Amino acid sequence: MDLEGHRVLVFRCMFSPTVDPSWSEESLRAHLTETYGGQGGKFFRNTCDRLHLFVVQGEGARELTRPRTGGGVTPPD
Repeated sequence: MDLEGHRVLVFRCMFSPTVDPSWSEESLRAHLTETYGGQGGKFFRNTCDRLHLFVVQGEGARELTRPRTGGGVTPPD
């Protein structure tokens, strides 16, 4: 996805690295291999697991489950 002069790659686990939008497919492949390839699928599995814990048990879960007040509007009695 290209957004405000940046290219964001979104993987199924929601890991979303930002890369240079001018890179060719070959350059992109080389960058991903060099940056993450040595760790193989373990990098992506660990990232996915951390994101999942953030949403289920961490700060993300607390934000998603906190009581809502209606955006500052006092609910009627």
